[in-house]
Amino acid sequence: MIERELSFQSGDLRLAGTFAMPDGDGPFPAALLIVGSGMVDRNENHKSMPMNVYNELASTLSAAGIASLRFDKQGVGASEGSFLKAGFFDNVADATAAFTTLRELPEVDESRVVLIGHSEGALIASRMAASGVPATAIALLAGSARSGEAVLEWQGKAVLQHLPGFQRRLLRILRIDPAKTQRKLFARIRSSEKEVMRMQLVVKVNAKWMREFIDYNPADDFPHIKIPILALTGSNDIQVDPGDVEAMKEYALAAPFEGHIVPEVSHILRRGSPGTSDYKRQARERLDSEVVSTLVRWLERVLSRTDSRRPVAV
Repeated sequence: MIERELSFQSGDLRLAGTFAMPDGDGPFPAALLIVGSGMVDRNENHKSMPMNVYNELASTLSAAGIASLRFDKQGVGASEGSFLKAGFFDNVADATAAFTTLRELPEVDESRVVLIGHSEGALIASRMAASGVPATAIALLAGSARSGEAVLEWQGKAVLQHLPGFQRRLLRILRIDPAKTQRKLFARIRSSEKEVMRMQLVVKVNAKWMREFIDYNPADDFPHIKIPILALTGSNDIQVDPGDVEAMKEYALAAPFEGHIVPEVSHILRRGSPGTSDYKRQARERLDSEVVSTLVRWLERVLSRTDSRRPVAV
């Protein structure tokens, strides 16, 4: 695999990324890798938990003859801007600029470029595909088929269910209702026009992103997507409902659709228990082999004009 750093313009900001490609002569089919929510970099690494999702996936794609571009979101890593001030649709615009940059690279076959998004990145990919971005196909890893508000409500209940018993008892003793607290937070954020809000005096929240995220519903976009879709979610995901894979199929009536719920896989695409308390252990493991092999086999089908084929290491 050959990698090089590059930068591109998105509006007034310069964003930074890594272009990876196979050894040999191009042009190659390619994938834009779109990260999930939170202050994570191009590899989906946070300072408190390196997940190394997209650097590992870029290596696997390269072994399959597929180039890729992954990039830092605004205000993260080497990219300009402010993470806290960027909204969901700013993230869509940035990913669209990255997609245009990728297609224009001389090493890339512009007619065979796919979108791969994880978590929020899956929502961004759905929005881009529905708006007519000339992608060949989209892969939605741990995506959803409901509004951001509905996702967070479902997530809150699922996370609460998998809290250790002591923490659940403490919430009951203190008479804390997380769902009620969450609804009050949504109402406060919706009533404001601020980009950034301070919660509980010390915590800063990217309010613009939250307003746009909770109101965006990918179910409105799926009927307008006409390119092949892969939806892949783990059965142990407690941040998005695995049942949304079937819902996506029902909404995406105009697109060839393939959906998978991978047993025992969590939101961070590793095997392990559903609770978030297991994430740090999982993050030290490689991506789940079934997730990776399913994705690569699908990519080989939708990018079937690849001239040469390499064995895929998973």
